[in-house]
Amino acid sequence: MVIDPPGLAEETASRLRSDIIGGRLPPGHRLSETRLAADLGVSRNTLREVFRLLTREGLLKHTPNRGVFVAVPSMATIVDIYRVRRLIEVPALAHAWPRHEAVALMRVAVEKARAAREAQDWRSVGSANMEFHAAIVALTDSVRLQVFFAQIIAELRLAFGLLDSPERLHEPYIDRNAEVLDLLASGDQAGAAAMMTRYLDESERVVLAAFARLG
Repeated sequence: MVIDPPGLAEETASRLRSDIIGGRLPPGHRLSETRLAADLGVSRNTLREVFRLLTREGLLKHTPNRGVFVAVPSMATIVDIYRVRRLIEVPALAHAWPRHEAVALMRVAVEKARAAREAQDWRSVGSANMEFHAAIVALTDSVRLQVFFAQIIAELRLAFGLLDSPERLHEPYIDRNAEVLDLLASGDQAGAAAMMTRYLDESERVVLAAFARLG
């Protein structure tokens, strides 16, 4: 019997998670246990543990007698994700220290998104946007919130993967991110928080409208 080293399941889950949220494994895609174990270089027992981890995170779904699939988010899931984002991101900005080291990470994410826009690389724009919001959560200095938010954002990226217009989805928010950053850096935490509230409201409407058109 092959025994994989300790921690390999978590490491492999991270690799598979990146493939899912990066769009290389799209929503609804069936995962072959045998092929995936070979591709990842792990035992099938380890892969099953990986499946359990990612199923708990909402990224995978096990269907009896059919197998394991990349999850397909529902509209209810999207609504709940945005509810959670408001509860985390808005207070994070409202109570942030303008010279927190995460502000520099926000700035890097804005610059990456602008460079990706110039290259018309909308997947990279989306990734930079997620990095921007992760940096906002880092303003809280809470490791638990950051881990939880990473799972929430991964589910949202799944929903983005179902939509057919990444440019329309991401382009308007590149400059919005810069405006939020400028408000925070200037010491206007309340203004940054208020803008993020409006930002999330509009983003939710756009995503839900695009998602509804899929039906």
